[in-house]
Amino acid sequence: MPSRESYVVKRGKKQSRRRVEKDAGQKGSLFTAALSLNVSPSSPASTFWQPIRSFALSQLTSLVRRATLRESDLVPKYEKVHNFKVHTFRGPHWCEYCANFMWGLIAQGVKCADCGLNVHKQCSKVVPNDCQPDLRHVKKVYSCDLTTLVKAHNTKRPMVVDMCIQELEARGLQSEGLYRISGFSELIEDVKLAFDRDGEKADISSSAYEDINIITGALKLYFRELPIPLITYDAHPRFIEAAKIADPEKRLESIHEALKLLPPAHCETLRYLMAHLKRVTQHEKENLMSSENLGIVFGPTLMRAPELDAMTALNDIRYQRLVVETLITHEDVLF
Repeated sequence: MPSRESYVVKRGKKQSRRRVEKDAGQKGSLFTAALSLNVSPSSPASTFWQPIRSFALSQLTSLVRRATLRESDLVPKYEKVHNFKVHTFRGPHWCEYCANFMWGLIAQGVKCADCGLNVHKQCSKVVPNDCQPDLRHVKKVYSCDLTTLVKAHNTKRPMVVDMCIQELEARGLQSEGLYRISGFSELIEDVKLAFDRDGEKADISSSAYEDINIITGALKLYFRELPIPLITYDAHPRFIEAAKIADPEKRLESIHEALKLLPPAHCETLRYLMAHLKRVTQHEKENLMSSENLGIVFGPTLMRAPELDAMTALNDIRYQRLVVETLITHEDVLF
């Protein structure tokens, strides 16, 4: 039979536990009241806690927004295949994949032109797509593969695209004929050389190039000189087929599916460009550039099909315009 002392101890423990639960319940009810949860609108507590609730929600929203921005600012890890070329090595060399000796006097293996990886020709077929371009091997900005450039500089997009668009939006959105009017070709070449020489330190401000059309010309030249177009050769047929669909909703859905064929770096750059061009159309009254006009300008620049006869290429122009026009108009839905 339990003693009186043990009974008193157990009772004391139960009372202590009830007090803790009661205090927690009161704190919970205060938090609930602060957010106006389970409080009737006519209750005085609702009026008292409303400012605190608004402040708490605003702080929570701010924290979520900052966390989202921090996450979006992270540079994504783009996958890139190696750019192997046959190479003759001086002196003894070992394969960096299988660690075996490279035999022969000439053309003993292959070397990645972007990261410098040395492997046997047979090993190059099984090497993972993990090329990390080295700035010592990537010596220019224009005419450089887009994914190679962003991986070498550890950026989300090519610095040419970011810097030109930022400059354009700072002082040129209301310029009449933006992207349609060409700047002086000699000065556009100067901008190209500045990027190739100085990279992100290139000066394209108004003090260096007062005419905004020089900046638009440099941006268009960058896309024209890409070895693989922004809308790649592999994805080009799918975009053209999508543009031929008469039903607008089905065409939009088909273009959305075609976007999935683009490499991540290309898709991110296209998204950024289309968002910019949409902001250009929002100043159409001043710059006279609609989404249709921009489609005419950028269609052949962003979409190039390899080895097409002149007649087929001519027929594709109207579909290229329609693709870019659709991407601009529905940028918020497609990306």
